[in-house]
Amino acid sequence: MASYLKSWLYAQNPETTSSGIPSIETSPPAVEEDDDTETVHGEDDAPPAFPAVNSAQRAASGFGTQTVPQILTDSQLMPPPPAPLLAARRPGVSGTSSIGNSLAVPSAPSSSLLPPPTTTKPPLKVAKRAKVALAPGHGPLDWANLKKSGQDLRGTDTLLRVTPSMLKEHRTREDAWSAFNGKVYNITHYLPYHPGGEKELMRVAGRDGTKLFASTHAWVNLDYMLDECLVGFMVSE
Repeated sequence: MASYLKSWLYAQNPETTSSGIPSIETSPPAVEEDDDTETVHGEDDAPPAFPAVNSAQRAASGFGTQTVPQILTDSQLMPPPPAPLLAARRPGVSGTSSIGNSLAVPSAPSSSLLPPPTTTKPPLKVAKRAKVALAPGHGPLDWANLKKSGQDLRGTDTLLRVTPSMLKEHRTREDAWSAFNGKVYNITHYLPYHPGGEKELMRVAGRDGTKLFASTHAWVNLDYMLDECLVGFMVSE
């Protein structure tokens, strides 16, 4: 740049010698000092000191003298109980033992080969109902054939609205009604076919037998068994 300016000035004034041309000196720009300017580091990937140099952790006494923590074994993490507690254990005694300050230690089982105490008890006996011998020709197939015969098993021409007081009037062996799940059936003709006997079925004659039926043989399809004996439906008084 300086040589270009010299040639340009010499061309404008040819009489001027090269010694009379003032020289142009260049100098690097001055660097302004700024206290707030952050110092930019190069590619320095070194992590900062932790804790900081002026931190309270470094100022504490004994900093830098800690050793690497030791990894404890299982026996060191849970040592065995003291000798007095081990001596107090008695094999074969159930429950817990208290030593000194009521520190309970489970007692060891007498033998791991013995069955649990709950299996040594005999099972509870369930009372079986006595079987009733039905008269010949009164089996389940005979009752099914009677329903298909077309015989009137209801005793009524139409379905009725039966109140509790009306139901109570039909409680004899010759005229027995009973209610199950809101439906009223004439069980008179079914009495000799009942597998549990007439006496058991007469317990629900003239009243609601839903609860007794559910506790005795809830798996029986009552609607199919007594469909031809349906009298009506229960209503309030």
